[in-house]
Amino acid sequence: MTRPNPRAYRLGEIVERFGGNLIGDPDLPISRIATLESAGPGDLSFLSHPKYRPQLQSTRAAAVIVKESERDATDRPRIVCDDPYLYFARVARLLAPQIRPAAGVHPQAVVEPGAVVAASAAVGPWCHIGREARLGERVVIEAGCTLGDEVEIGEDSHLHASVTIYPRCRIGKRAVIHSGAVIGADGFGLALEEGRWLKIPQTGRVIVGDDVEIGANTTIDRGALDDTVIEDGVKLDNQIQIGHNVRIGAHTAMAGCVGVAGSARIGRHCTVGGAAMIHGHIEIADHVNISAATLVTKSITRPGTYTAMFPAAEHREWTRIVAHLRSLDRLAERVRELEREMSKREKRKR
Repeated sequence: MTRPNPRAYRLGEIVERFGGNLIGDPDLPISRIATLESAGPGDLSFLSHPKYRPQLQSTRAAAVIVKESERDATDRPRIVCDDPYLYFARVARLLAPQIRPAAGVHPQAVVEPGAVVAASAAVGPWCHIGREARLGERVVIEAGCTLGDEVEIGEDSHLHASVTIYPRCRIGKRAVIHSGAVIGADGFGLALEEGRWLKIPQTGRVIVGDDVEIGANTTIDRGALDDTVIEDGVKLDNQIQIGHNVRIGAHTAMAGCVGVAGSARIGRHCTVGGAAMIHGHIEIADHVNISAATLVTKSITRPGTYTAMFPAAEHREWTRIVAHLRSLDRLAERVRELEREMSKREKRKR
């Protein structure tokens, strides 16, 4: 296992790399990112929301990242930028320790005939690499992973422990797939024959683009005939279910427990909140934001934010709301009757 020593960066080096306006000592060493509350000497923190301003006054951070409107809110060394949260993310990537196993195939791994494993790749113990599979340069396959026949994994991708990739599926470059994910299992394709379910063979694949991250225990079904496609830069949280023949556009992000039914097509640069449900055979345009727990049953053709849920309320209040909802049809009919009656009266006055 290669474990590089963490290094400190001068505050001036960070600004040279990521931009922003530095106020304070450029030679101040920074070795870690931390919250305002927990930060100490050597730590860089950030203020991304005004509600955390009291913590800014009491923080022990060596320096902070703030937006222009907060540049005078502290006397500590600071980086002033347009988006402190994004700046924090970039610095966090710079400071995060990179732990990489040594290249090579573990003696307790099985690599079937015809598989091609790059010399710079690392395959951990108890892995199974199927026939004709191809692992690119610097790929990491951690313990207990199973890759089916003809699977392709692009360079610099990282599969954490116990990932399963079914045969013929393809993973792009720089992918990160977390433990327990299953890519390419059969979709839920069934036909009813005389009261019994007849399984439809699922002969498509799953094609995953470059720079995709797939969370723990997320499942992506293979296509029934055509492929299920996850385009470049998509980020999927833990415990998401993607049905067969779904297509997710580039740089879309989904939070945990989202469910997407078969043959749905989701555009680029979309966001989907946790536990949202998307029906099959519908299309969602680019730049659509779907709120948490929203049920989407029809296609969305215009960008924007879409919400369909009721937040939790005290039980008695909730029952009153439900009672009113059940009365809406009757109330709407009464309004229509009143409108018709008023229209008749207006005509008689004329």
